[in-house]
Amino acid sequence: MFNKIKGAFINAVNNLDGQLDPIAMSSDPYVGSSRSGESAALGKPMFALPSNLKRISKGPVLKYRYTRPHFLQLNSDDEIQVSADQIIRPIIVPRDIAKLSWNSGYAEAVNAGKSQRNEDQAAIHKGLLRAVISKEVIQNKIADMISIRKISVRPAYKMAPKPVSAPVSQNISKTSDAATKKIGNIKEENLPTIDNSQSDEVKPSIVKVEPGIEEVTSTDSNVSEGSLLNGTPDDLLSPSTPLPFSSILPAESEPIPTLVVSSIAPSVDKDNLSQVEDSLPYVYFGLFDGHAGSDVAVAAAYRLHKIVHDKLSSIADLLITFGIEENAFQGDADLKFATENTKGVIYQPSFPPDTYFSVHDPVKDKTVSVDNLISGALEKAFWDMDQEIERDKINYYMRGGCTALVSLFILGKLYVANAGDSRAIVHKNGEVIPMSFDFTPASERTRVKYLGLLRPDFLGNDFTHLEFIRRPLRKDLGKELLYRDAYMSGWAYKTVKPEDLKIPLIHGEGKRSRVAATIGVTRGFGDHELKAAHGDIYIKPFLTCQPEVKILDLETENLTDADVLIMGTDGLWDVTSNHKAAEIVQKALDHFPANDVQRFKYRYISAAQDLVMHSRGKSKDNGSWRTQNEEPATIDDISTFVIPLKPYQQEYVKWKEARRLVRSQNGNPSTSKPDSLGEQLESTKLNPK
Repeated sequence: MFNKIKGAFINAVNNLDGQLDPIAMSSDPYVGSSRSGESAALGKPMFALPSNLKRISKGPVLKYRYTRPHFLQLNSDDEIQVSADQIIRPIIVPRDIAKLSWNSGYAEAVNAGKSQRNEDQAAIHKGLLRAVISKEVIQNKIADMISIRKISVRPAYKMAPKPVSAPVSQNISKTSDAATKKIGNIKEENLPTIDNSQSDEVKPSIVKVEPGIEEVTSTDSNVSEGSLLNGTPDDLLSPSTPLPFSSILPAESEPIPTLVVSSIAPSVDKDNLSQVEDSLPYVYFGLFDGHAGSDVAVAAAYRLHKIVHDKLSSIADLLITFGIEENAFQGDADLKFATENTKGVIYQPSFPPDTYFSVHDPVKDKTVSVDNLISGALEKAFWDMDQEIERDKINYYMRGGCTALVSLFILGKLYVANAGDSRAIVHKNGEVIPMSFDFTPASERTRVKYLGLLRPDFLGNDFTHLEFIRRPLRKDLGKELLYRDAYMSGWAYKTVKPEDLKIPLIHGEGKRSRVAATIGVTRGFGDHELKAAHGDIYIKPFLTCQPEVKILDLETENLTDADVLIMGTDGLWDVTSNHKAAEIVQKALDHFPANDVQRFKYRYISAAQDLVMHSRGKSKDNGSWRTQNEEPATIDDISTFVIPLKPYQQEYVKWKEARRLVRSQNGNPSTSKPDSLGEQLESTKLNPK
């Protein structure tokens, strides 16, 4: 009888495994089948963990199997289940430190029963951006960054040239008749008109400013009389605002040179076009703290680095051309790029002399630089990841959401993108540098409340965006109580009305604060289906996947082996301050002297392990967890990276030198570092025609 039951159980398990075989085709391994019916066989089945199997009879299945970070090499169900023992809470570290770049450290520990499994995920990726760089393509991209306007000439004042600024535009405005008598004239010479209806080709408009004419007008109805010469509206000066007389010169003082006011790339000799194949390496680290399930965190660990790679690849030619000191076209000086005060400036020798093109528009505050190209790629990747998760939730079982913390090492710099309450700090030369900001209901109170003010329909009938000094009760009706609205930083009195008794949109304080009394984080991926615990409103409109990106230049820093980047999910930071974390890491590193080669490579793994140990604490007889100081330890999942900065700096400098030697041997020698923008401007004199 027992054998029959045993045989039936084995058959049932085998049948379940058979149902797991058909899974959707995807560029990712371990993909679950969708309701669309598109399926194919995959050689490697999903892990037979209970949470992976239970979805078979309950609608859509998982898209990505649950596992632990690949560099931990936990390759069986048993190993994963042992790592998730919530009684012992073992600290898990990589078996092979070679799986992590620069012998970086990683450690993790599961929660103490908060959820069924470890909902944190981590990812590491070493990538290489490839690009075929064409001078024509680069020039066209630069031209596309600069606005094009039609202008014609009428009377105005000639402005005094500024000695250290790009002579790409001159402020033109009216002033009094008395001043007009002292001012020379400006005349139009060969000013072309632009007809977009007949041709897509637009030629640059050349305007020569000379004594003789009375004013300048614009054919653009949107441009005021107090406009810049290049057609950009000057919103800072009204047409009636007189300019300071110290800025106005007599006409006979000094002629003004030819200016290019329509910023179009020059024609390119297609017979002499040069194309250069080039590449750019980068290293990516990611931490994802899941909530209400691990599915979204698993998806982000599988997919985000691929989306980031795609976004970086789309701008790889610009990053290689302008981000590396020896760019592809520096040898013949056809194209130079410099940055000063975050302003990107293009200088084209093939344009008329003394002409600089600023990619920074002072009116619209537009800036294009390598830093914000990479920041934009990260921001767009976060948005696309969240959109992909929203689509996948329709066809697959994908619960909850996750925070995201990404560190990108590229072009000798560190870029940290954070959406959520995970945190990154740099410990360098004894100094702690925060590289992220915790986005919680408490820290984003103003943003969330203001959205509630603008969109009361998001609040339903159960919540209010108003914040009172204390929660008003029914007995407070008709009384005056201190409150503040979304547009207020201070407090004022308000008579309590029945609608003020609703649940505040931001409920609680500090780590216990919640949006709609439901969720304790305001940025991250997922949560599209999440509704408030009280009422029937969706939480997602108050959440955002937008990351904050911070940048640290490492190439020229005087770094040591003790300088590190520490990344951790909120389980680490719940009980460990920034300075305490730096202290723990420094103490751990001191135990590994540099002359002990065999042990030295394990120093960052040991530091990560000590960080997790400090936050996890030790188990007591009553089942609680306490730190060494007998204070409450965290019961949350803990994951942390300890990443040395010096090895990346050395690796990048060596890569640049090797690249320079290869280019020199190929007949394209690199010139010296270009002058700074200030030096270029100082050396460029105004040459009157």
